[in-house]
Amino acid sequence: MNKIRVRFAPSPTGNLHIGGARTALFNWLFARKNNGVFILRLENTDLERNIPEAEEGITKSLQWLGLDWDEGPDRGGPYGPYRQSERLAIYRREAERLLAAGLAYRCYCSPGELAAQREEARKKGLAPRYSGRCRELTGAERARLENAGINPAIRVKIPQEGVTTVKDLIRGEVTFENNTLDDFVIMKSNGVPTYNFACVVDDSLMQISHVIRAEEHLSNTPKQVLLYKLLGCRLPAFAHVPMILAPDRSKLSKRHGATSVEEFREGGYFPEALVNYLALLGWSPGDEREMMPVEEIIASFSLEGVSKHAAIYDLKKLTWLNGQYLNALPLERVINEAIPFFQARGYISENSSPEDYAYVQQVAATVRSRVHTLVELVDAADYFFQDNFTYDEKGVKKFFSRPETADLLQRGKDVLAKTEPFDLPTVEAAYRNLVAELGISGGALIHPTRLAISGKTMGPGLFDLIVVLGKKKCLERLDRAIQFIRRNAPPEP
Repeated sequence: MNKIRVRFAPSPTGNLHIGGARTALFNWLFARKNNGVFILRLENTDLERNIPEAEEGITKSLQWLGLDWDEGPDRGGPYGPYRQSERLAIYRREAERLLAAGLAYRCYCSPGELAAQREEARKKGLAPRYSGRCRELTGAERARLENAGINPAIRVKIPQEGVTTVKDLIRGEVTFENNTLDDFVIMKSNGVPTYNFACVVDDSLMQISHVIRAEEHLSNTPKQVLLYKLLGCRLPAFAHVPMILAPDRSKLSKRHGATSVEEFREGGYFPEALVNYLALLGWSPGDEREMMPVEEIIASFSLEGVSKHAAIYDLKKLTWLNGQYLNALPLERVINEAIPFFQARGYISENSSPEDYAYVQQVAATVRSRVHTLVELVDAADYFFQDNFTYDEKGVKKFFSRPETADLLQRGKDVLAKTEPFDLPTVEAAYRNLVAELGISGGALIHPTRLAISGKTMGPGLFDLIVVLGKKKCLERLDRAIQFIRRNAPPEP
């Protein structure tokens, strides 16, 4: 078996979309499973749409996901350069080879003439396609057009009869009638190659063994197959992975939530969770596993497991999965990922003391079981860092509306003030003893106490919360709540 060589070839026109990320992932998994080579190639010849900073953004997103490449613009390799803008001489050489063999021709039609040809075809009820006007120009006619200063494009000669069959590893054989294809441009008049031509030249010269890409490229594949044959190059194996659709089966867009890798990173998702989710978006390991470390995914991955049917994007499932990773990953890893989010909120800074960082670690350990993202983690931790929070309105009506609650909180405060050592077993025992002494239910004391020290009616275990906050803060917050209740108590009759 020949060496497996696959590539991911994004255009630097924006952030890395999750559809592109999944394509990169499937290529990477296939290479790693088969001890192959994963190549990063940048298709950056569309000068009007290229965004200078997008190349760096794409590579950073791939690195964050853990998708390392063996050859690429930054690593080099035996078949470089790996930016198409640096390969223009190669495309011109290959186009000239087709011209010399009579397999391509120069086209002098202006944009206006091409538009008129398309309109004429439309009026006849035909698909818009090139008329072939320049296909059989004589030498004298070409010379006259050249002397007129017209820069020609180069078109490839497509067979007008027969069929082209694409053998797809996921979809089986897909056949296209050649007469539905026109003589498409391979080199524009400005000397820049078109996508189909540059793609075939690069894949051939870089010895790509398998082209694994999105389903929407299937319509380009017959053109590319014909180009491979005209150039005398070996065909790679093709595999077109299913589209990713929104829950309503429409095209995925911003209105369906985050759609780029960078948005998920900024939203507090873990790369392991996103890789896990994307791997299962259109591929199945053959069982019901939902949480799979990347090593297991590599070991199980095969193109036979890729579905033919569209995959449905489910942000809720991804968020749930991220919560599973947030709780399963080592706490130190979670803290390292969470620190920038705490810093952005102003809860900690680069100059904070080791004690402050230790406090953040305690807080994260206390609240992480109830959240799904690092953003939610910081949101859930707000009352650990802010004293002047407001009390939950429904909680006030339920727990602070009775005047005797102030006395109950005062008793809890008095017990807490005397509690030593201030650790979880001792604090819990002190409160349990007070509940027994007062002859009340545990909730009668626990619920108003939680509201008093956090402003919320739900959260981590109360005694964990008390110990992490510390005695001083708890006493201050209990006193604040007592005053609030007494200040807002209805007047006695």
